[in-house]
Amino acid sequence: MEKSINAIRFLGLDMTNAASSGHPGIVLGAAPVMYQLFTKHLKINPNAPDWFDRDRFVLSAGHGSALLYATLHLSGFDVSKEDMRHFRHLDSNTPGHPEFGDTPGVEATTGPLGQGISMAVGMALAEKNLRARFNQDDLNIVDHYTYTLCGDGDLQEGVALESMALAGHLGLERLIVLFDSNDIQLDGPTEDATSDDIEAKVKSMGFDYQKIDDANDIAALDQAIETAKKTDKPSFIEIKSIIGLGSPVAGTSKAHGAPIGKEATDAMRQEMGYPYDAFEVPNEVYDDFNKKIMPKNEKAHIYWQETMDEYSARYPKAFEAIEQIINRSLNINLDDLIAEKELGSSEATRASMGDIIAKAQKHIPEMIGGSADLSGSTKVKGIDGNFTKETPKGRNINFGVREHAMAAITNGMVLHHMKAFAGGFFIFSDYMKPAIRLAALMEIPSTFIFTHDSVAVGEDGPTHEPIEQLSMFRTMPNINVYRPCNHTEVKHALRAALEEKHRPSIIVLTRQGVTLTHHPDYATFKKGAYIVKDHKDFEAILIATGSEVELALNTQAKLADEKGIKTRVVAMPSMENFEKQSEKYQQSIIPKTCEKRIAIELGSPHLWYRYARDVLGMTTFGKSGKGSDVVKSFGFTPENIIDKFFS
Repeated sequence: MEKSINAIRFLGLDMTNAASSGHPGIVLGAAPVMYQLFTKHLKINPNAPDWFDRDRFVLSAGHGSALLYATLHLSGFDVSKEDMRHFRHLDSNTPGHPEFGDTPGVEATTGPLGQGISMAVGMALAEKNLRARFNQDDLNIVDHYTYTLCGDGDLQEGVALESMALAGHLGLERLIVLFDSNDIQLDGPTEDATSDDIEAKVKSMGFDYQKIDDANDIAALDQAIETAKKTDKPSFIEIKSIIGLGSPVAGTSKAHGAPIGKEATDAMRQEMGYPYDAFEVPNEVYDDFNKKIMPKNEKAHIYWQETMDEYSARYPKAFEAIEQIINRSLNINLDDLIAEKELGSSEATRASMGDIIAKAQKHIPEMIGGSADLSGSTKVKGIDGNFTKETPKGRNINFGVREHAMAAITNGMVLHHMKAFAGGFFIFSDYMKPAIRLAALMEIPSTFIFTHDSVAVGEDGPTHEPIEQLSMFRTMPNINVYRPCNHTEVKHALRAALEEKHRPSIIVLTRQGVTLTHHPDYATFKKGAYIVKDHKDFEAILIATGSEVELALNTQAKLADEKGIKTRVVAMPSMENFEKQSEKYQQSIIPKTCEKRIAIELGSPHLWYRYARDVLGMTTFGKSGKGSDVVKSFGFTPENIIDKFFS
């Protein structure tokens, strides 16, 4: 056992030494925790790393990636010695921080502290919901735990504390947090930055708390995890360790983020009784891991498959639903479920979304989500009642005023195969941006729905009126941003988000009513931009999104009636999708031969200059007042557009 733990330690040191960078401190201190967790407790099958009913392990302290890669290698996952030799090298599958999709066994992209523990909360929430909805009295097909290893830094991040507070409130009893408590962070002792009573803090949030005085006390750790599995609360196990154990810089911040070096590592090999060359592992270590991991877990996997077979025969309708979730095989046409509204009707696009979500969820068992204490305003709310510790079948999550945690928890649920969505005011996407960025980086289809999308918010004033947010997300790689202009486009935007497999989606909606002027079909909408209303021999093009499409149409009519100027109106619900179209299609919608092109949007104007020579946008913060008055004060009227661009 000691040799196996040292194998983790020295593989980690070998990686950081070979890369001349990395974080060896956590490798040396937390190796016993990883060994005992993987060999004794985790339900995993390295030969089937995507087995749906596996336990999840998230390394929230993602800087300790060498610790994870070494453990995955020894456990039998497809992480080779050659992979470890290329730790932190360009295009390797052992990047500096764990990246979902790059490395078998990595459950989430972590590194920004607090995100991993928050995604683990999402995974545990998804597991509890699916377990409640699909397990039968005699057949358990969803039955696993979520573990996360965090450090002092994680617990100083607000997102982690938001998520833990919600986990405790919701009673996520299958969540087990392992806290590598070494009292050191990058700039020195943690006492320089914090004096929290961690036990009191986590207990107050509804966690069961245990403490282990020495990370090397395997028996105590084993007992603590067994106890954690039996409690009806999420569990927090504080494990006291020594950062950089056995190294010349043990117990100091110098052990955190710099390689120990070959000379010191070689000396440590002798002192710790591990006389092997770099990246050399004795066969007895592989045998130890294999014997403790494979037989029991292969048996568990086979038993689960047999249970699924029996489940399919006895509960065919439920099996069809859970199989869809497991295989991520959702195939649904919202046009078949949601009727078009009459032309000329007026409705805020947030209201449209509320109606559409409620109808869609009835047919999509994996769809779950909610808002950050704003569902009355956003209309973004799940069905089947609230998810609580007493009613875990509910598919509406009351996230509370926890936007940052909401976004990260949503990512965790999506990683657990759910079609999860989160709702909030667009201005508070600023609080959610780090988690949204991780969703884009992980290439997962999280859905973020934002309302109150412009200065038309009105009376709440500039603190609540987004300006730069549309541009911020449109410049983020690998993300879809939709700003629909009416009920039909809202339906298409949600369908696109649900069909997406590798990109998160942001859907941005109005507080104020908009008139339903046209019914674009889904194929047209998916092209990102299309002609709403045209005139033969048009002299100018008006391009708009969201509520400004109606403004463009009103301006078009006024130009024709009062000045005899013929224009084309183009709606562009998605810049990203329009950019993917052929040059021929783009020119058919916004031809360069028409020099008079005006873009109209209640947001930052800068990105619009690729399509238009003139832009009516927002270059200042908003104002407080009646929404229509605020919009008018910034010149978003047909009269001002005509005076400004056609006089």
